[in-house]
Amino acid sequence: MSKKLQDKVAIVTGSGRGIGRGIALRLAQDGATVVVADINADNVKKVAEEIKALGARTLAMVTDVTKEADVQKLVDTTVAEFGKLDIMVANAGIANIKMSIEMTADEWDKIFAVNCRGVFICDTVAARQMIKQGHKGTMGSGGRIINCASIAAHSGFSILAAYSASKFAVRGFTQALAKELGPHKITVNAYCPGIVGTDMWGLIDEKMGPYLGMGKGEVLKEYTKLITAGTVGVPEEVACFVSYLASSDADYMTGQSVMIDGGIVMN
Repeated sequence: MSKKLQDKVAIVTGSGRGIGRGIALRLAQDGATVVVADINADNVKKVAEEIKALGARTLAMVTDVTKEADVQKLVDTTVAEFGKLDIMVANAGIANIKMSIEMTADEWDKIFAVNCRGVFICDTVAARQMIKQGHKGTMGSGGRIINCASIAAHSGFSILAAYSASKFAVRGFTQALAKELGPHKITVNAYCPGIVGTDMWGLIDEKMGPYLGMGKGEVLKEYTKLITAGTVGVPEEVACFVSYLASSDADYMTGQSVMIDGGIVMN
């Protein structure tokens, strides 16, 4: 595998498992130094050990993305340890599987705290550091900000209303921030996974079943019928696209939220 991210320093939030772990490992394979950030201490240590085994530099940081002080510490520690920050992947996110009329306002707020507030904090703290570092005059040379959205950012899903709304917000913020940071040569894009074989989709399958009169595994099987490619995705397939966004190959791409879903939602 090419070392296209050699000498780059990346932070990946929510990288203790699932898609975030896949992204962290892929960026490390591409030559980047990867800071593993997650709210689960055991998970960050495990992923950091996997990255070390690949021969890449890494750091494990327990981080709550809803707390600005945590994210500031994350960025400051990264810069103190490795000298700079080139790539911020704001991947951390949660879901709540409920009908809207059954959801409390506090449950709604929790989804937005992680999925929107967390992205806002990670992006802006990273952007201030990137601006301080300067750029070389070419697009992308100022840094890369990469957000986790979803196919639910393009088409709202029932029983996932709060999640869908939060991801629509990420998509809109990605567009606006790309315009604001363009003069600083920082690109801002988002990746939009579909159905990926992770713990989150296991939870969706389990919690959505009773609403649809389906047993365990049946919801995932039914949703898989929507996938043109015919199979559920894996984290590595999403990570491939994030690798592209993090590289110089994506210099001319900003403000985009691209679906990696095997052909469920097509625009």
